[in-house]
Amino acid sequence: MNVPQLTRALVLQKPEAAPDGAGGHVISWISMGTLWAEIRASGRGVERLADTGPEGVQRLRITVRAAPIESNARPRPGHRLVESGHRRFRILSVAESDPKGRYLVCSAIEEDPA
Repeated sequence: MNVPQLTRALVLQKPEAAPDGAGGHVISWISMGTLWAEIRASGRGVERLADTGPEGVQRLRITVRAAPIESNARPRPGHRLVESGHRRFRILSVAESDPKGRYLVCSAIEEDPA
């Protein structure tokens, strides 16, 4: 196994729902700490139809140092990683990348900027 180059600082965030006062809820994002990561494209990108027309979607492979399952430092599906406050990556799945469990690989897609 090649050792990943964890050179990009990403902030791990989890969603939290709060009442919006009209019977629904608003999602806010709670920062849980910084993880150092390697980001690589995973396979080919695809085109899909969005509200505003066609858009390209590229699945990404984000590798981070492993953390115990019960740890807040362990990414989970539904969480996101944020780079420099501008780029956001929605985590789709998380798996151990090596037999010794030293690293985790997150399958993710980049979210459109707000």
